[in-house]
Amino acid sequence: MQKNLYMVSLGCPKNLVDSEVMLALLEQDGYRVCEDPDQADLLLVNTCGFIQSAVEEGLDEIMALGPYKDKKPGVKLVVAGCLVQRYGQELLAELPEVDLFIGVDQFPRVATLVREIKPSKKKIIITPPSFIMDSSLARTISTPAHRAYLKISEGCSNRCSYCLIPAIRGPLRSRAMDDIVAEAGLLAEAGVRELTLVGQDVTAYGIDLTGKKANLPALLGKLLAGCRADWLRLLYLYPNRISDELLTLMAAEKRLLSYLDIPLQHISDRVLKAMNRPFGRRQVHELLERIRRMVPDAAIRTTFIVGFPGETDEDVEEIAEFLKTYRLNNVGIFTYSNEEGCAAEHFAGQCSDEVKEARYQYLMELQAEISLEKNKEYVGGTIPVLVEGLSRETDLLLEGRSEFQAPEIDGCVYIADGQCAAGDIVMVTVTEAHPYDLVGEIAGPAQKT
Repeated sequence: MQKNLYMVSLGCPKNLVDSEVMLALLEQDGYRVCEDPDQADLLLVNTCGFIQSAVEEGLDEIMALGPYKDKKPGVKLVVAGCLVQRYGQELLAELPEVDLFIGVDQFPRVATLVREIKPSKKKIIITPPSFIMDSSLARTISTPAHRAYLKISEGCSNRCSYCLIPAIRGPLRSRAMDDIVAEAGLLAEAGVRELTLVGQDVTAYGIDLTGKKANLPALLGKLLAGCRADWLRLLYLYPNRISDELLTLMAAEKRLLSYLDIPLQHISDRVLKAMNRPFGRRQVHELLERIRRMVPDAAIRTTFIVGFPGETDEDVEEIAEFLKTYRLNNVGIFTYSNEEGCAAEHFAGQCSDEVKEARYQYLMELQAEISLEKNKEYVGGTIPVLVEGLSRETDLLLEGRSEFQAPEIDGCVYIADGQCAAGDIVMVTVTEAHPYDLVGEIAGPAQKT
């Protein structure tokens, strides 16, 4: 008998991969996805718990689904992921409508655990994180068929003073290289044209394996040889681990996109030290000069945190001058979230929400001007674009992404003229530029999937 599943996946691409594994396992157990929670026999929320806003989003989703249990007897509500791992037993009393809580390591057992639910006995299962993704696990891709995420590691061994990821997800655990290549091959054979490699720090790949040496270039070499995907994209790169070997490979291999997402978080030496980041302003400047020299066409993206404890207006001006100097393609600005359990929780000099917001607005406005000027450089030129399908804004336009636009993170390219299908890679002549998006028209025939 068919059972209906209503699923919500929150948070990062790494969390989405976990959700896709749960989706496949539950489909094997007789569930089919439904779009309306009213029709569901199982309600499942895979949560993020990294910062307070993510916690609140997860709690809102859970409480919004609770009433559906009253409408239909026998409906089960399951909560998985980082929120559960972070708060543990506290959730049993706070969310009595939930039948089962599972931490970050238990999702591969979801089908069995759901079958064992007893309405009279709420259950929470949390263990210290040790799971590593494996290509033998079933996985139902939830992104458009032409792109997918490929998780190359779990956890993180960096110890940034503002971050809970190591406490929630555990230390770095790299997947076996051949296993990653095997999954990449399966995804490419299924029609995936863009593979985005994800990890909390992909440049740390291999440090925990035999030899204790970061080995991302070797993994990429194997992927390029053993996988037919057109585009390979990297998220995220730790600044002090971007090697000349990686940049040389990026410059030589067209399929390895010249796109570097490097979360700097700050540029002030004093703030970086307080954040426990193992680099300073000088190393960042040297890195960017090295990238520009070795991969001249590289698109660079970064993120900054404003309002960190002890940050001054002078520190923020250092970020502003950095933005003006290096004129990066894409920059995300985030306000500091003071998280319980982080080293920075009790640091002196906590900034008010008003100060954080003012600094956020100042830098965002500055970067919007820079991004617009950078995008204007593409006007009149022709660039390859991976077509996503009809625009989310209007059915009168198609929408795609260039090599320098990561899915769900950066802007897009609106295609105002020409015919193609989702999953095609087409050459687009850019006719208009906006701060985050481009507009253009198809200049040549589509490369079919």
